[in-house]
Amino acid sequence: MSEFCPGYVHAPFDALAAAFPDESAYPFADFRTEWGPIFHRGRLDGSARVLVIGQDPGPHENILRRILVGEAGRRAQGFLAKIGITRSYVLLNALLYSVYGAKGARYVSKPKVQDYRNLWIDAVISSGNVEAVVTFGGMAEKAWAGYANVHSPPSGLPVQHLTHPTFPESAGGTKAERQANTRKMLKQWNGALQVLHPAITHKDAPDSLVLYGDAFVETDKVDIPSADLPAGIPRWMYDNDGWTRRTGATVLDKRRNITVTVPDGVIP
Repeated sequence: MSEFCPGYVHAPFDALAAAFPDESAYPFADFRTEWGPIFHRGRLDGSARVLVIGQDPGPHENILRRILVGEAGRRAQGFLAKIGITRSYVLLNALLYSVYGAKGARYVSKPKVQDYRNLWIDAVISSGNVEAVVTFGGMAEKAWAGYANVHSPPSGLPVQHLTHPTFPESAGGTKAERQANTRKMLKQWNGALQVLHPAITHKDAPDSLVLYGDAFVETDKVDIPSADLPAGIPRWMYDNDGWTRRTGATVLDKRRNITVTVPDGVIP
């Protein structure tokens, strides 16, 4: 790990990370509050050119303490790379805690949840450097609307509302249905790429735009940079997926336990 995330050292994020909403805003009945809040991933030093909003953290995020990692993160990272952004981004979630059950989405616009999230969004936007906003999923789109209705985003700031990166799998169905959902999602993403690529003038890697095909290929997915993660994270945690899952014989067991397994080939 040649570089790592320094954490919450920049104002006002240091104060925000110390004063997060607890179970009074995120009830235990609907959130895995016992695993703690997951705040962000990416740059908090004012250098971000793209703000990405996701949904809620999963088990990979609970372990790494950063959002949008795992397969969803690698797909999102690949999307950013296609618009020339490999470092200058910050990712926030609509919800701080992992949703438990089917009712979590209704909290996105609750005052305590929205007001706190808006402080993060406003701190990112107020740098004056953000050139585009991308939301992944319905909760993320609602989170941006909750900000835009209260604050005044910069005039002309391009905003793209996209399907969540792992929707094709989470929607279930047959293999053919998953393939069809992937084709539909990537067609939508291609439309967004063609809007965002020319709109972002300060690119990290000013390459020509390469659109998606009908399915993801490995070059469409990018490993999570070590600079986004806390110090000491082993490499297999950010260049692989599937190393953790909720386990247990009962619903309560699965809530209480996350199993982390070192992938094959790591240990000689």
